[in-house]
Amino acid sequence: MSEPRPSPTGTTPSNYAGDISATEGWQLLTREPQGQLVDVRTEAEWNFVGVPDLNNLGRSTLLCEWQFFPPAPNPNFVHEVEEALKDTNYKKGAPLLFLCRSGARSRAAAIAMTAAGYGPCFNIKDGFEGALDATRHRGTAAGWKAEALPWLQS
Repeated sequence: MSEPRPSPTGTTPSNYAGDISATEGWQLLTREPQGQLVDVRTEAEWNFVGVPDLNNLGRSTLLCEWQFFPPAPNPNFVHEVEEALKDTNYKKGAPLLFLCRSGARSRAAAIAMTAAGYGPCFNIKDGFEGALDATRHRGTAAGWKAEALPWLQS
């Protein structure tokens, strides 16, 4: 796993553990059996785009919306993550990884959970689908799907 990525201002973030690639996240979850992946996208995204599949690691991705659609903040996000963690083997101090479509909402979620006393909290920098490619499609240039990590679609 690489060191936390510098922020756009050139400093390493202190309000969360940093940005990692999807592959680095998978490797971290493989090494840390108490670590958890939290997908902060919307229910519509989970249903129509898919979710990371952690079955090979004996875990499930935790699904907790950072914001609702249409965009409105989820005021209960931290509480919902705390409740979801109760159903896992998570112990405080184990890594939490946050994932959204392309890395923006998950960064905010990692910051919020760090502020709530959890961590280390990592942001999967390219999210599940990554940025748009040259043909304006997601999921081919970067992110969980593009890095060929396991995922499911309902």
